[in-house]
Amino acid sequence: MARSSLFLALAASLLLVGSTINILHRFYPSTLSFPWDIKRPYEGSIADESVENADDGTPYLLGVGKADITGPVVEINFMGYADPAQTGSGLRQRLYSRAFIIGSVDKPDDRFVYLVLDTQSGDTAIRSGILQGLAAIGGEYTAYGNQNVAVTGTHSHSGPGAWLNYLLPQITSKGFHKPSYHAIVDGAIASIVRAHDSLAPGRLSIGEVEVKDGNINRSPYAYLANPADERARYAHDVDKTMTILRFRHTSNCSALSEAKDVGILTWFPVHGTSMYGNNTLVTGDNKGVAAWMFESSIDDPDFVAGFSQANVGDTSPNVLGAYCEYGDHVGEQCDFRTSLCGNRTQPCHGRGPYWGRHDSGTASTYEIGRRQFEAAYKLWDSSSSSAAWKPVQGNVVRGIHHFVDLSSHNFMLPNGTEVNTCPAALGYSFAAGTTDGPGAFDFKQAQPDDPNASPLWKVVGNRIATPNDTQKSCHAEKVILLDVGESDSPYVWSPNIVDMQILRVGDLYMIVSPGEATTMAGRRWREAVQEIAANASPSLPGDEGISQSKRTKPTVVLGGPANTYAHYIATPEEYSIQRYEGASTLYGPHTLDAYINYTITHLIPSLTEHEDEINKTQSSSSSISPPNTAIHGPQPPIQVNDSWSFIAPVIVDRAPLFKSFGAVKKDVSARYKPGDTISATFVGANPRNNLRLDDTFAAVEKFDYERTLAWHEVRRDVDWSLVFEWRRTSEVVGTSEVQISWETGWEMGDWRKGSENKKEKEEEEQEQELEDEEEGLHGDLLLTRRREQRRQRQRKDEEELKGLYRLRYYGDAKAFSGKITSFEGVSGEFRIE
Repeated sequence: MARSSLFLALAASLLLVGSTINILHRFYPSTLSFPWDIKRPYEGSIADESVENADDGTPYLLGVGKADITGPVVEINFMGYADPAQTGSGLRQRLYSRAFIIGSVDKPDDRFVYLVLDTQSGDTAIRSGILQGLAAIGGEYTAYGNQNVAVTGTHSHSGPGAWLNYLLPQITSKGFHKPSYHAIVDGAIASIVRAHDSLAPGRLSIGEVEVKDGNINRSPYAYLANPADERARYAHDVDKTMTILRFRHTSNCSALSEAKDVGILTWFPVHGTSMYGNNTLVTGDNKGVAAWMFESSIDDPDFVAGFSQANVGDTSPNVLGAYCEYGDHVGEQCDFRTSLCGNRTQPCHGRGPYWGRHDSGTASTYEIGRRQFEAAYKLWDSSSSSAAWKPVQGNVVRGIHHFVDLSSHNFMLPNGTEVNTCPAALGYSFAAGTTDGPGAFDFKQAQPDDPNASPLWKVVGNRIATPNDTQKSCHAEKVILLDVGESDSPYVWSPNIVDMQILRVGDLYMIVSPGEATTMAGRRWREAVQEIAANASPSLPGDEGISQSKRTKPTVVLGGPANTYAHYIATPEEYSIQRYEGASTLYGPHTLDAYINYTITHLIPSLTEHEDEINKTQSSSSSISPPNTAIHGPQPPIQVNDSWSFIAPVIVDRAPLFKSFGAVKKDVSARYKPGDTISATFVGANPRNNLRLDDTFAAVEKFDYERTLAWHEVRRDVDWSLVFEWRRTSEVVGTSEVQISWETGWEMGDWRKGSENKKEKEEEEQEQELEDEEEGLHGDLLLTRRREQRRQRQRKDEEELKGLYRLRYYGDAKAFSGKITSFEGVSGEFRIE
């Protein structure tokens, strides 16, 4: 998570505010297609029995669900870049919780939930709220508890903040905001309820696909500190492979002849920083785009596509590299070791594939999302081929969770050395930020002792706990800027108690990481789990469903940041370099080793122990799986009711004199062409009055001349092309306006025009040439075909857009008495022709 040096400037400005209750509504999907849309009558990806047989996978109970978690889209600081100036002004794309439930068909309590939230991370208070909500529902929902609910975030940096449990991330958001918190908690619970309601027998299968140009390493200098022989085992300094878990319902547990795909869950590492720090419109960033594209491409509103994060720590979506954007070195690449531009951090910034648009990264976000979507869809669409998929096999379905205090965790390294972790602390390079979001003052990466480092940071950092010699020694190469783990005034600043969790279904293991593991850290963690799991006795109950001839190494994935936000997890070698990722590794140089050691020593045995042994020793052994609701280890503080806030509530909304709410201030034109942006401005009210969860603030309506002779909604604010923006016109009077813009260029593929990415264009042309050569096309014939294909696509897009439309605004105004009243506004009619 990129940090700015203004991070501590508002520490004294925190105050409590009240919460609001939000009502969930049913979501209605869009109907217009996009250039990438692959619409077809949904047949559930029917399986071919001649290719895939029932014996190729173990039956499970499977359920998927999705619900809106979009918090306040205006006047709330975004969570991610930690820049107080980045405050929401509207909405480009709604945020969701996507729930995936996997259970045993024979043992009702053997199940788990994997949540993918369009948020910066999981969180201690968020998870606690979800568990409390499930417990309050009771009944069948008591099957979901502390042991088997994993709360992961996509690591988007363009969503509303002010919902995290600890003080440090609350500082730039002016504290804690209960409406933002409840939007996430309530939506997550709703997604679990919907997934539970959809539970049915089915089978799982795993596939892998390479995502082309989807990420790069933003700290290659630190990566090179890892042993050369270890690096030589990998083709890239980031993981390029996406792992996909396919959820397929079957009509019964013994046949796949009537199978229907209901969802996919993917893991691929790329930071949610495609949208730059100057963006103020809420989006799910690149993974939100990928999920929306996948779900929109299938004619089934209940299909759920989760694009989960992986070992994301040192990855970046800004695939063109980092350059100096201003100053004496403008246009040059940033320094390889320090990411400096003439001894300054601020000018250095990564460039996305459509850099140069001055659009806050919008086109690049769309493109990186599209690349993930296309890779996933291509593999999913080959689901009738058994060669592309590996069935998940084995009867074990289990989740295990421990709270572990990493402020002083003693353990032994594989070489026999006894080591310990430290109370959480952040180093000086933390303040420098990253190439995705540079710090606002001159802190230099990998230069913690530089005499020119800002004295302001030293003063601010030491206003919290001052690290003693023991703490300094424990953190080794890290020069401590913020001793957050030893600071609890006015309440706890950062976590010392972290969530350790792992989920298992058959021969698939899911590491649930509380921090952002770097590329190599994630590889080591996965390999350690795979080695231990592979050596488990095949005679253990739960593994007897796998024939000896078919036993292969288990698949291990890593998802996070999850459950709490424990910043970064770098390898010891990367830690020694003290770039951003190392400086943000909270618990000292042995942080990664502690995670790995605890996972294989305490968690993995819980997933492989004999059931009879579990029943006999459950009360006395910490390595045996407890009931789903049991709590193991010291509990972290839940600070929802202790947190401060200076976030002002909405006082009143007023319409200008002689105007009413929803009145059109600036109307649309009568005619437009495909690719134009169509906008209307309305007398508005603060959208914080009603978050309209599973609903919309804006819509595009099209008149149906052929069948109903009525207006029909064809776009909502979940759609990338429809933008909702709110502006305060008078603080004193309480007036505001809303602009709704339909950017039809996205539906024409216009975001790709004028691309500066020549390398990408060349690679696409090379791929097309290979395909054409396979079909025997050359020379003029080849050129003619390409031109005709482009013309056909353009004509199709234009024809689909033609018609009579209008824009609609849905608002809610607050009177001085506190009463909130809904209203609507409608633009004039316009034609696209």
